[in-house]
Amino acid sequence: MRCPYCQSEDTQVKDSRPAEDGAAIRRRRACPDCGGRFTTFERIQLRDLVVVKRSGRKVPFDRDKLMRSFDIALRKRNVEPERVERAVTGIVRQLESSGETEIPSDDIGLLVIDALKALDDVAYVRFASVYRNFREAKDFQDVLGELKGKED
Repeated sequence: MRCPYCQSEDTQVKDSRPAEDGAAIRRRRACPDCGGRFTTFERIQLRDLVVVKRSGRKVPFDRDKLMRSFDIALRKRNVEPERVERAVTGIVRQLESSGETEIPSDDIGLLVIDALKALDDVAYVRFASVYRNFREAKDFQDVLGELKGKED
């Protein structure tokens, strides 16, 4: 593993432990050249996934981008990071086990919306407003009506 500080190719693993409910390995590393310390994560990847955007453009799937989407929707909301991590890991596993290598971005969006609905209503409305491209207040009322129906 290359050191992110001095680019040395020779780094040492100081500590390894399971992370993300056993779905990844967290490794603490140190660089003998510059003394820098950093953390890496090792995850199982069943297949290389490609996201097909609405425009038809294809980009590699990025788990970190999925996590950022959750972070933005959940900003300033009181949701445990472990629950968010489990939701993201669940979505990634679902995508990898689907058997498809090319996944439409709309399918990923639907999985995110479902996960957010279970995590936090406000985050769900935030994400839905962007994902569904809300244009007027009535769009928010419709989504809030869906949530109210869920509670009944």
